[in-house]
Amino acid sequence: MDSSASPDRHHDYQDIEKNIISEQDHSKGGWTAAIFIIFVEMAERFSYYGMSGNLITYLTNELKEPIPVAVKDVNTWTGVSALLPLLGAFIADSYLGRFTTILVSSIIYCLGMGLLTVTVSVIPLHLRKAMFFVALYILSVGLAGHKPCAQTFAADQFSEDSPEERKAKSSFFNWWYMGIIVAGSVAVLVVIYIQDNVSWAAGFGIMTGSILVALIIFLLGIKKYRKQEPLGSPFTKVAQVFVAAVRKQHTKVTTGDSSGVYFRDDTSPQRPLSSVHTNQFRFLDKAMVIDDLDASSETRNPWRLCSLNQVEQVKLLLRLLPIWICCLMFAVVQSFVQTFFTKQGSTMIRSIGSFQIPQASLLIFVGLTIIVFIPIYDRLFVPIARKFTGHHSGITMLQRIGTGLLISVIIMIVAAMVEARRLKIIRDHNLMDNPKAIVPMRVWWLVPQYVISGLSDVFAFVGIQELFYDQMPEAMRSLGAAFYLSVTGVGNFISSGIITLVQVISSKYGEKWISDNINRGHLDYFYWVIAALSILNLFIYVWIAKGFVYKKN
Repeated sequence: MDSSASPDRHHDYQDIEKNIISEQDHSKGGWTAAIFIIFVEMAERFSYYGMSGNLITYLTNELKEPIPVAVKDVNTWTGVSALLPLLGAFIADSYLGRFTTILVSSIIYCLGMGLLTVTVSVIPLHLRKAMFFVALYILSVGLAGHKPCAQTFAADQFSEDSPEERKAKSSFFNWWYMGIIVAGSVAVLVVIYIQDNVSWAAGFGIMTGSILVALIIFLLGIKKYRKQEPLGSPFTKVAQVFVAAVRKQHTKVTTGDSSGVYFRDDTSPQRPLSSVHTNQFRFLDKAMVIDDLDASSETRNPWRLCSLNQVEQVKLLLRLLPIWICCLMFAVVQSFVQTFFTKQGSTMIRSIGSFQIPQASLLIFVGLTIIVFIPIYDRLFVPIARKFTGHHSGITMLQRIGTGLLISVIIMIVAAMVEARRLKIIRDHNLMDNPKAIVPMRVWWLVPQYVISGLSDVFAFVGIQELFYDQMPEAMRSLGAAFYLSVTGVGNFISSGIITLVQVISSKYGEKWISDNINRGHLDYFYWVIAALSILNLFIYVWIAKGFVYKKN
């Protein structure tokens, strides 16, 4: 290694990359622009929750699927819909940009919702199931582009260089999530009621109309947006760091000596470094060491020599990976809210006088909890906590996520106790072999687990969103949103895997804990298993979070 080599001798070693944000007109962006995108997201979420919230009811009642099969179908569709945004984010960051990706995906989403409406209304019964799933997965393609870009595009409207806008951005994530929940709650109350009491076609028609309105609203704000240029493939940049580090694995790096390190940033010489050196994953530091071959080259080989920023961006991804893994168990718990919780509610007394509450409408208690607690968290808890911690958000993002994980354990404990009581009443009234009978137990017993679920969302889901935006490299923020969404996707697949495993093991030692007749099953035992796994996961998360190093600018 040539220790005398100086970064100043290597001006030609820069990567030519577009600026992360194109020149911004100060009259654009801010809340004025973000509010358009929030309303678009609300319309999209209105249609999504109106469909997904009652999906298991349609599969079991209209398509006649057994409960375990329907639960797995819901989990698979939810999982695919949450994983495809990884591809959508890659396309947005590399080729189309976020604005164009949102526009194209919204059109595809409209087509999917339109096909669903036609399917449930005019398609013959013998073809309906196949067409229904085709339409569902067209929706997944639309979600692939919309979900990773909408939130990121809205957050991009707040400048990192303005202290006021940076503070507003932290508050934005709370109000963004609240907007989603308001839309979802209205869908749960209105759309699901129409599906159950008027017709499925009318319900799906309303959701299709909301997406068309969303597209129009999005286009109305076109002159107010700050738009980001596509930045090229983020995966190439990541791969270059690993390849360069491996090629220089025998090169020695002297601590504190920066003379042989390639410090040139990927942008203009006048632009300050967006990252500072950290000591984690030091094996990657060799990717930015200038050795004799680099010093003698006229041009930089990006597969041999990387910038400090590029190396530190890869370290950011590696630091986030264990946190992402620990959040999967939280997604497993949340997957039961729209599946098993709903089927439990369908067996209980849901009447208020002559009015029958749709079982899927119990999701409103999740939404109401979030609507109540988000303003309390943002306007009361954060200012009070800020006085004690000095942190601009009151508590750190990891502390917020950890609190949500703890609350998710409580969800499963409460759900297990309520289910044990439901099964006892079933045995006392000899209803075990009558799965369609209404259990003499009020549905209000399920409300606490829905409320606690909403409270866990306030902490964990919002915290995960902010973490995967704030701690991702700027050029990969759409990908960060996709990673956040993939927590739900992978969590749903893990949920299906756990259900299958529990069915196999429990059937060997008696009746299945999870069967088409939930009156003969033991969902309470299943919930206790999930609670135990969640506790183990929480301990691992705390251990990992203690060693986490936040991004330094």
